[in-house]
Amino acid sequence: MSSASLSVLVGKSFVCVKITGRANFASSPDFKTLLSELTQKGFGHFIIDLSECVLMDSTFLGVLAGFGMKLNPNGANAARNIELHNATTRVSELLENLGAAQLFKQTNGPLQLPDNLKASTPESINPSHEQITRTSLEAHQALMAMNPENVARFKDVAQFLAEDLKNLEKSP
Repeated sequence: MSSASLSVLVGKSFVCVKITGRANFASSPDFKTLLSELTQKGFGHFIIDLSECVLMDSTFLGVLAGFGMKLNPNGANAARNIELHNATTRVSELLENLGAAQLFKQTNGPLQLPDNLKASTPESINPSHEQITRTSLEAHQALMAMNPENVARFKDVAQFLAEDLKNLEKSP
């Protein structure tokens, strides 16, 4: 299965990350690493352009929600810091159903960015099976921590991933 490609536009006080294609478990470690590195560099306002994102699975959504919770642990100002731009109806419904919609400001229409920005494509970390499994487990744990109703949805997935990760860590 093909996964999403990421491109980044960096402004003085914000970052725009464009997600193109299928935002799934395979692209989640790269997305998580990118967000972590940008946060460490001091960026606090993120625009996530979803205009060309055709699908978002629970792992990718969990990484996104976990980032929203981390950026604003109290949730009070999250909408000011992470903007989801041109999310499809399906992605918006998933956010709502999983209890994550309140973490983001959702906007639609043409993206208004300064002209002097240059897009770059971050290098993939080429995640191992273990890294993908760990990211997927953490994403589903974040979804369950965020909304108690998600426990019933994801507890079996999280248990499977935890066992798989344990086996992977034991392997030589």
